[in-house]
Amino acid sequence: MLLLVGAVWQLLTAVYGVISPARFPTPLEVSQALRQITFDGYANARLLEHVVRSVSLVTAGFVVSSFLGVALGLAMGASRTVEALVNPVFLLLRPIPPLAWIPLAIVWLGLGNSAKIMVIFFAAFVPSVINSQAGVRQIDTPVFEAAAMLGVGRVRYWREILIPGALPSIFTGLRLSLQASWTTLVAAELVGAVAGLGQILNQAAQDIYPAMIVVGMASVAVCGWLMTLGLGWLERRAMPWRVQ
Repeated sequence: MLLLVGAVWQLLTAVYGVISPARFPTPLEVSQALRQITFDGYANARLLEHVVRSVSLVTAGFVVSSFLGVALGLAMGASRTVEALVNPVFLLLRPIPPLAWIPLAIVWLGLGNSAKIMVIFFAAFVPSVINSQAGVRQIDTPVFEAAAMLGVGRVRYWREILIPGALPSIFTGLRLSLQASWTTLVAAELVGAVAGLGQILNQAAQDIYPAMIVVGMASVAVCGWLMTLGLGWLERRAMPWRVQ
């Protein structure tokens, strides 16, 4: 499939000129841009440095938001009291787009990495909360009745009933959170970033450098795909009973 896409791309841009190189680059131009940023650097750093910066920020924001979001979602799903206390505030924060936090993050934390992690946190937090809560609510009622009848302790109740029962929905939320993290990071790095994949896109847009824009977009896609594969591996380890 990739070979077919590459062939069509080459025909439309380099061979027949259906698409102007000023609007979309040829494969050769993209390969030259990739070689440039890999060995000589672009937008203040080489490609590996940009990737490391962005991946580290996404990982930090995603891990913190997922841990807190899953815990809060499980608590809201398991306890009507917790839901009654937390849900009004959560419903107020939920409609706010993650990018709307960027100005406040800059005011509070400046233009450094902390501000970007804060924005990623809010982007990834909501999906993890919603899906974790839904996962608990989807557990069959007879399971809870059997646990109550057997007198299952609180720790064992969470470890052997709530968390395993909600895991499929939890991982659905984590996948959505990871996607939201990457989308938000690239937008956040368009403002005040020294390095990062978003900075590549920003600088290339200013330079009117379509080939480098494609390199930046492809880098985001590959990094997001690899992290999604890693999350899938973790999901299979956490739920071996679902492996076919």
